[in-house]
Amino acid sequence: MSAPNQPAGVRAVVEVLARALTDRPDEVHVKETQHKGTTLIELYVGPGELGRVIGRQGRTAAALRTLAASAGEKEGKTVTLEIRDAPYKG
Repeated sequence: MSAPNQPAGVRAVVEVLARALTDRPDEVHVKETQHKGTTLIELYVGPGELGRVIGRQGRTAAALRTLAASAGEKEGKTVTLEIRDAPYKG
């Protein structure tokens, strides 16, 4: 990760957390795009990993979205996190 005094960035925060949650961290991909003043973070996970990232009753996904929004706030961004189970096409 980055040095203590430098912001890690929303994308990096989401990627590090998602890799820690999944059994196949090499299949985690994060894409960041801009849409009408909002930063869209798309999180792609490997087959069968979606449940790990969403969690029970969506609690893990909600926590990831909160952390992404908080990290974005520090950078002056409005952030939306979408979790995708479709294969990543980068």
